Amino acid sequence: MSGQGLTGLSPWSRRLVAVGVLAWCLITVFPLYWVVVTAFKTPPGVVGGPTYLPFIDFTPTLQPFIDLYQGIRGEFFHTFLNSTIVGLSAAAIATAIGAMAAYALVRFEFRVRLGAGLVFFLLALGGYLLFNATFGFTRPQALLIAFPIALIAAVVANRLPLPGPILGNEDILFWFVSQRMFPPIVTAFALYLLYSEIGRLGFQLIDSFVGLTLCYVAFSLPIVVWLMRDFFEAVPIEVEEAAMVDNVPSWRIFFGIVVPMSMNGLLATFMITLAFVWNEFLFALFLTNSRWQTLPILVAGQNSQRGDEWWAISAAALVAIVPMMIMAGLLSRMMRSGLLLGAIK
Repeated sequence: MSGQGLTGLSPWSRRLVAVGVLAWCLITVFPLYWVVVTAFKTPPGVVGGPTYLPFIDFTPTLQPFIDLYQGIRGEFFHTFLNSTIVGLSAAAIATAIGAMAAYALVRFEFRVRLGAGLVFFLLALGGYLLFNATFGFTRPQALLIAFPIALIAAVVANRLPLPGPILGNEDILFWFVSQRMFPPIVTAFALYLLYSEIGRLGFQLIDSFVGLTLCYVAFSLPIVVWLMRDFFEAVPIEVEEAAMVDNVPSWRIFFGIVVPMSMNGLLATFMITLAFVWNEFLFALFLTNSRWQTLPILVAGQNSQRGDEWWAISAAALVAIVPMMIMAGLLSRMMRSGLLLGAIK
């Protein structure tokens, strides 16, 4: 509700709105507060009943954090470093690739024939079955042969006057966004099988930096394309047209003009993507074992045969939250302006 709308309310209505906002803030902040106070409690302080105020209800202790530092409950800093490396890499790559795709969808018109898509599907599936079952190739080899052939055939078929509907930029954008509608468990299981098959060829992707980063790049691209499309639409096309008159190459227009003008949107998108990757659990659970385990897996595993040790879980969760809060605080001004320009447009 806008400020102008609030001024039109009666005093009692404004008090009611204020009470509602305060109640909502308390509801949203209380879980974080509970994590913070639990992280500074001793085990008897946690299991002995609810206590709320440090130095009044209970005596705070740093023992859960000391246990994390000493690695008593797992290699916390190793997984923290894994999350940092994978999160930053995946967010940067997804933002770069997704930004270029979004710019292309905004500035260029694409026409994809549905018949060409069917050609790709039939040739990819038929070629895979043919090479695998008839010619005896392994499944990864059959995939590596069938998919490029199907892709080339689909590109050629797209130039032919095939019957059927023609899909435009909006349809392509919907296709990108629809990738996030799949249940993640289906994608995770399929990726695990694919990575296992590729691993038999000698290229290990399970429990590796490359495998996990590639998965998160693919997982993040739809949201990046969706967000960056709105940001690029806000860039005035007259600036690019003036550069075209001066015969400036397209790549220099993109990197020299469009990217600097969209920097707030890029940072906002990078931050949102990093948050998704940092908090992601299911893919990391399927695709990692020990070397490249990330923080959500370690936090979820902070229990023992004695049950869930909430003081240890809270300490690990608190340390995992802090970096994202610091980064969000540093980039908050740019994120707000970027979101107002595009994502909430």
